[in-house]
Order: sequence, then C-alpha cells, then structure tokens
Amino acid sequence: MVILLLVKEEKSAQRINKCGDFGPTAEGLFCQKRQSGRMCDTDGKSSVPNGGSDDPEPGEGREEADTSAAPEAQASPDSGNLSSAPEGSEDGQDRAMANSEQKQGTGEEEDTDSMDGSGLYSLTEEGERESEGGGQRERGKDESKRSARKRNRPSGGATRHSSSSDDDDDEEEEEEEDAEEEDEQAMEAWLGADLCDLSRPSWCAIPSLRAREIGRDSNQFVRRVCGARGLVQRLELQGRLERHTGCVNTLHFNPSGTRLASGSDDLRVVIWDWARRKAELEFDSGHKSNVFQAKFLPHSGDSTLAMCARDGQIRVAELSATQRCKNTKRVAQHKGAAHKLALEPDSPCSFLSAGEDAVVFGIDLRLDRPANKLVVVKEGEKKVGLYTIYVNPANTHHFAVGGRDQYVRIYDQRKINEHDNNGVLKKFCPSHLVSSESKTNITCLVYSHDGTELLASYNDEDIYLFDSSHSDGADYRRRYKGHRNNATVKGVNFYGPCSEFVVSGSDCGHIYLWDKNSARVVQFMEGDRGGVVNCLEPHPHLPGLATSGLDHDVKLWAPTAENPTTLKGLKEVMKKNKRERDEDSVRHGDQYDTQLLWFLMRHMRNRRPQRARRGEGGEGDTDESWSSPDSSDEEEGGPDHVQCMSS
Repeated sequence: MVILLLVKEEKSAQRINKCGDFGPTAEGLFCQKRQSGRMCDTDGKSSVPNGGSDDPEPGEGREEADTSAAPEAQASPDSGNLSSAPEGSEDGQDRAMANSEQKQGTGEEEDTDSMDGSGLYSLTEEGERESEGGGQRERGKDESKRSARKRNRPSGGATRHSSSSDDDDDEEEEEEEDAEEEDEQAMEAWLGADLCDLSRPSWCAIPSLRAREIGRDSNQFVRRVCGARGLVQRLELQGRLERHTGCVNTLHFNPSGTRLASGSDDLRVVIWDWARRKAELEFDSGHKSNVFQAKFLPHSGDSTLAMCARDGQIRVAELSATQRCKNTKRVAQHKGAAHKLALEPDSPCSFLSAGEDAVVFGIDLRLDRPANKLVVVKEGEKKVGLYTIYVNPANTHHFAVGGRDQYVRIYDQRKINEHDNNGVLKKFCPSHLVSSESKTNITCLVYSHDGTELLASYNDEDIYLFDSSHSDGADYRRRYKGHRNNATVKGVNFYGPCSEFVVSGSDCGHIYLWDKNSARVVQFMEGDRGGVVNCLEPHPHLPGLATSGLDHDVKLWAPTAENPTTLKGLKEVMKKNKRERDEDSVRHGDQYDTQLLWFLMRHMRNRRPQRARRGEGGEGDTDESWSSPDSSDEEEGGPDHVQCMSS
C-alpha cells in the first residue's frame, strides 16, 4: 500500500512539472470544454447530455486489476466520461491536466464552432431553444431557425470548408422564407378584414335523432340536418353522371328532387334519375349554340322544361309521361346570348328571361304571343347587357338583374317606368366598386330562401351579400373571398334550407362553401379536372349537391365522409387565386362584346343576295321582340318547332 501511494505522488509531481503552473482558473476552463458529449458546469459537477452515460464502457480505461489506488486511470479520453470530483481537488486537476496533455500531444484542436471558443455554445443554445421555445408558435420557431443559421454561418478565415455558393444559397433561403412570411401576413390581413367568429353548431346529431325517434319535431329533422355545418364539412364525391359530349352548363332539380335536368355545349338536354345514376330521357334542345340553362317549371308535373342558349332563343320543351320529348318551340328571341331564366315559384306557365341585349322578357305560355318586353336595362343612356336574373321568392313582383356593370338592380313588375330612374326600384353595389375604373361584371345573383338577402358574384372580384330590404345605394353586408371568377360566367348559390351557406365554383377547379354569417370557408373540395366549376345546384330537400363545369359529366356530392374536412391545401390555392387576380384584374375589357359580334353577323347575313331578291334585306336593328310568329325561320336563327323523340 505504501508503494502504491508513493507511485501516485510521483506521477502527480511529474504532471505538474510537465504541464506548468495551472491554477484553479485554468482547470475550470478545461472542465467547461465539451469532451466526448459530456460537460462540467461551473461548480465542477458532472452533467450528461441526452444519450450520455455515467458508467464507462466495458473494457475502457482499465490498467490493472487494482484500480482503486489509481482512480485517474479510469477516465480515458476515449471513454466519453469525465470525473465528478470537485473542481479544486487534486484528482480533478490531474484529470484536467491529462486531457490537456493528450490533446496537445495528438495535435487535436479545440472546437471552433462555438462563438466564444468554449465548445459549449451550440449545445447549450440548442437546449435553451428546446426548453424555452416549447410553448411558442410556429412563427417563433422559424425565426429561431433563421437566427441559428445566421450564427452558424462560417465567416472570415474560418470558412475553409465552405464556398461562396453556400452563402448565396443561405441568403436565398432566408429571402424566400421572409417573402413567404410576408405573403402569409398579407393573406391573413386580406382575409381577416371580412371574417367573423364561427358560431357554435346549432344541430347535434344524438339529441336530434332521439327526438325524431319519439316523434318530437320530426317534420323539422331533415331541414335541420341539411343546414348542419357538421354535415357540410363531410361532403364528398358520390358519383358521376356521364352522357354529355361537351361542357355541362346547367343543372336543375325538379321540385320533388327526384329528377335532374342538365344542358350542355353538345346542344342536348338530359333528364336524369340521379339516385340510380341513369339517364331517363335525352333529346335535342332545338338550339343552335351552347345551352346555358334548362329548368323544370313548377307545378307542371315535370312536363314542361324552359331553356335558353347562346343563340338568344328561349325555348320550351314539352315532355310526356312515357319518357319522350314531344317537341320544343321557341317562345322568345334575344338579340344576344341569353344566359339565365327566372322562375316564378308558384306559376307553371310564366317565367322571365334576360339577355346580353339588355332586354328582360316576361313570358306567359298561355298567350298566343308569349313574350312581353318588360324593361331595357340602362345606366344613363347606355344599355347594360345582362348575365343573370332572379325572382324574389317572397314577393314574385320583384326581380333582380346583373350584368356588364357593377350594379345589382331590383325592379317591380307593377311599377316599371323607364322615364323614372330607368324603371329601377333600387340599386346595390359595394362602395369600393362604385367609382372603380375596372370593368367589373356580375356573373350571377340569387335571392335567399325567404327573399331577404341577395347574393352577387363579381368577375375578377369577390362574392357579396346584400340585404334586399335596405334602401337604394346600401352597401354590402358580407364578403366571401378565396375563389377565382375570371375564365367563365361563374355561378353562385345558397346552400341549406335556410340559406345557411354560400357555395361557388372557381377557376382553380375547386368548390368553396362559406358559412354565411362568419364568411369563413367550411368546406373545400376538388371539383372539375378540366379546371373550372361553373354550376352548383343544391338538392331541394336532402343534404346533397350537384355540380358541373368544363368536364363533360355531372358530379354528385353527399355528406358521407367519416371525418370532417381539414381544408388541406386551402391556403395555397387561395394565395394562387389572389396572385392571379392581382396580376390580370382587368382582362374582360379586351374581350369582344358578344352583342357587337352578333350585330356584325346580322349585318353580313342581311347582305346575302337571295335575301335582297326577296326584299328582306336592310332591315335595321330594333329593341322589339323577335318572337312574332310571322318572322321567318332564317331571320330568327332556327325553326319555331322541333319534333323530339327520346334517345
């Protein structure tokens, strides 16, 4: 034992003489070094990072069987462990000197990745970020990552193993992240200005089902289900109806909801048994250009279908109970494309039509000359071509129109006097669009279920909700953002028995559903593969939806998804739509006017020699209806009657 103690003292003296005069301060510095994943704090106590171990590896740091007399021999530099002896002890000094001596002997350099040369900065900084930033949001994490990259970026003479291209890449990444963050903030500010908080769900499945089973409020069960946000968020594609060979421009359920009519660019109309996904009837519409709308007249036993098209004709198809189309006949003619029809909720024989010639026709099938010109829509002395028309379901004397300017106009059929404000009862327009120089058009408008609200979709703009009872010139109540309305005449609609939601297609090929009161997107679905969704028709009594667009099929949607939507990809698509709209917000102004093109074709047709020989050439254009039975087929662009058979 005495011999062992003498050997120990001799070794300690040799180390001190060899290493020089090292005081406690130098020893503390070496203890703070990062050595093989283990550190000593300022008190000289051992601290082990995650994944470290307090016990040495088997077989490492052993010299002889009796190691209790020489504890310093158990701390090999390769073992990854440091002694837990106090800072001022002789053993701690010996171990620190031994580690320093070995580093100097092997030529090993100190860790220069840290800011202060202690080898401790990067590790403790990472630990601090994990402990202090655990409750911060994602934005804080991104900022810490960017600052860490800036700190760890090599600079000056310490960049031997890096190149200028690495610095450029880091700078580009930071610029991209900064730009993304700015875009995110701008997007939140753009959306947040018109958003409100979502209300609590008004329908709960289990209590509602229990009440229905015992006969309480069973007549209201379906209505509440159709307006439930939880089911809207579970809408998913159920199937496709494939029969058309062109874009499907119109969809309409019959009043009972058992049949669905669709019209297409292929000039044909199909009547579907949508539940069985089977075409019951297909017939030639009689139109000469794209069919824009086909609607069942109410209380007609599904035997009368009204249609309009790009050729300006308003036609009526008579259907039989044996699944045949007896014939189609023209009842009115616009001097431009006719995009929309407006049905009167309780009338099986009267409806309205609007065309790009600015004319609104009232059509009564009981009369020998069904068409009656109600009004020519003007702004000052300039005619305003029309894209859309809708009758107030609560007051059928009122109807609203929209078209090639920014105003929603409401008329009363009983009080139209074109010498008094051009016959307009009142006009609505978003305040920021009143003096706008952009050529903003209204592509579609609809009344709510009770006629108290009016929804209008603007091209290269947003969707706006107006209170129809407000006075002339009132501003909008709600604004719905995120979609894109540019490429086609886009439709818009209410969804739900009490108009709880707003639904629209988009140029991006998606379907958007907003909560009406909060203006927040609650459902986001991929619609057409062709890229544009135009037409959206809710089922009159069930929680379902039919849509169509540039694809040649009809898509059916129902709330059968197991989980509510996560709105995956919504922000990215909305950012893209907004960027595209900002880049080319004024594109419609460079397009040809459809009415002007029609006048040119009319003029060329009037110059035909055979017409001159018949004495029919040179007739000027008037505002009168072309629906007179004395007009020739050639002048009106097609025959009055077309015999149809089911295919």
